[in-house]
Order: sequence, then structure tokens, then C-alpha cells
Amino acid sequence: MYKLPDLKTAQVKGKKVFLRTDIDVPLSENGQIADDTRLGEGLETLNFLLKNGATVFIGGHLGRPDGLKRDLSVKPVTKWYAKKFRIQNSEFRVQSIGGFEGFQISDKLFLLENLRFDPGEESSPTTRSGQVFAQKLASLADIYVNDAFASSHRAHASIVGVAKLLPHFAGFMLKKEVETLSALLNNPKRPLAVIIGGAKIETKLPLVEKMHQIADYVLVGGLIAEETKVLLKVQHEKVNPPAGGRKSALLVADLNSEETDITPKDAENFLQIINLAKTIVWNGPVGKTEGNEENLEIGTAKLARGIIDAGVYSVVGGGDTIAYLKKIGLLDKFSFVSSGGGAMLEFLSGEKLPGIEALTSCT
Repeated sequence: MYKLPDLKTAQVKGKKVFLRTDIDVPLSENGQIADDTRLGEGLETLNFLLKNGATVFIGGHLGRPDGLKRDLSVKPVTKWYAKKFRIQNSEFRVQSIGGFEGFQISDKLFLLENLRFDPGEESSPTTRSGQVFAQKLASLADIYVNDAFASSHRAHASIVGVAKLLPHFAGFMLKKEVETLSALLNNPKRPLAVIIGGAKIETKLPLVEKMHQIADYVLVGGLIAEETKVLLKVQHEKVNPPAGGRKSALLVADLNSEETDITPKDAENFLQIINLAKTIVWNGPVGKTEGNEENLEIGTAKLARGIIDAGVYSVVGGGDTIAYLKKIGLLDKFSFVSSGGGAMLEFLSGEKLPGIEALTSCT
């Protein structure tokens, strides 16, 4: 269990705080925020800082800009914050904030333009460009707060570099993520069932391997199951748990003839396991989730309703899964929603997250 520096012990009154939070939200075709879940989850930390007298400089990234792509400007996020804080200013203009482009939302609140517009953000903190960018960010503030769990598996300047230069603390959302996921690894209520779907094979195979030794049941569906079925089973057979250790039961679903979903039989098999479980971790849909989301026969929706009906402790993560559950009005029925997709996978796979390590190791 990580011992994170507690933000509640920080003396922030009259201080300038650089808050690295998660503003990477999906945008619609007309540039409006399509899902503000991540922004809402970050308000607890932001409100704490403002109510305790800090001046806050928010930094984050939006998408994967190739150069200065103005369609990935954070201006829509600026307007979202302004609305939340009831600030009457519909025309925010880019201005210079400590040498950065950004937006002034109020006398105490500023939002820097998309950090990934500067190549120094994604540079290694050990490179000259990464160090220079981290130093420039640090010059804005007296204190650094990381509340961006979803980006903490990246060793970027705003995640790792600034923590080395300023007194630093964990935001409330990040702290809750670490505590919740650590508990899943160390002492889950059993039986523990892990459902892994989606298509990002390279990021999810390590989680499957790790879960073979932690979970009671590993259920794999979707494209990852279809493309790695043999590999998954060979991987499972190779698991040799230590004396007194455990080895999961593995179920790999087939796709239907259209390759759009798991078969009805596999969906029922998964539901039987769900009904046996006391804890469920879910990352990735098991079939296509676009189209008619009211169709209760599609696998992802059936699993979602099955988990809710089972009344068990449930943790869900991954952008596609969360977006779909929100669309069908079920997201708030889950016990815990992780803001991180890749970060959640890496944490549960036993990997050390650079952003978390920076908070606990930097002096």
C-alpha cells in the first residue's frame, strides 16, 4: 500500500498551486464536451484548494495533438469550469499566464492551454526538453498536486518532473483510486471475478496474466478473446502458483457469427460466474457498444445489468466501458468507477506508475 502525501496537511492558504488533473474528456463533432465524468470527479480537490485560499493553475492534456491542433484547445473545458463556478464570462480569450498560453477563469483560478501542445510535456523527464518544461511549470507555483490518476502511468513532465521540483501532494481522486485498487490486489472479498474485454491486446494481456494468480475467475471476451484465444489458454496453463497460492478459472468467450458480440451462451456462462462472485472488476466491453443501446440482448448490457442485479462490490474502468454504461444510465450503479483505463490496467498488473512513484519517492 502506497503512503501518499496527504493534501489535507498542506498549508495552501495564500499559496500558488499547480494542479495536474484529468481534463482529457471526449469532444463531440462540434467541439462540445460529450462526457464530463472526469471533470466532475476532479472537483473535490479543486474545491478544497480554492476554499482554503489557494490560487490554482490547472494543467492537463486533451487528446493527442499533432502540433498545435486548435481543435484540441482546452477552451471548452474552461467554459465548463466557468459554468460550474457560476462565472459570467462567455468569451474567454487566450492570454499569457506565466509564459504559458491559457485562460483566466477567476481571480484565483487559471487553466493552462493543452500541455501536449508543447513537445516538452511528453519528453522524458531526464531529457533537456522535459526538464526545461517541468521547470517552467514549477515556476508557476509553490505547491504541486497530482490528481490525474488516468495519466499517472506516463512519465511526463507535468506528472513526474514537477513533483521533483516542488512540495507535492496527492489529490483526493488519485488517493481514492490508489486505495481502492490496492485493496483489490491485497484483500478482495472472494470470490473475485475479473472481466476483461475490448481490443487493446497489448495493454490487456499483462492484466490477464497477473489476474491468473489473484482472481478466482478470469472472464475474457471481445476482440482480445478472439485474437488471443490460444495464447490465453497456454498462458493460463503455464501459471504455477506458489504453495498455498491460487490459480484462477479461465473462461474465454466466442464471438457470434457477425463478430460483433460474444455468443448468448457465453453471456449466460459469464452471468453464472457473476452470480457466484462477491467482487467484480471490469475493464473493456465484450462486444460492439454502438448502435441501439436499448437492446438488452447485447452482451455488454447484459453483463452490466447482471452485475448490478447481483448486488456485489463492483469496480469498472476503461473509457469505452464507462462511456457505454453512462449512455445506458447504469454507470452510477457501480460501486467504484476508475478514471483510468491504461493506468488502472497497469496498476492491477503490478506495474509501478511513474506518477505515483514520484509522489512517494521525491523529497
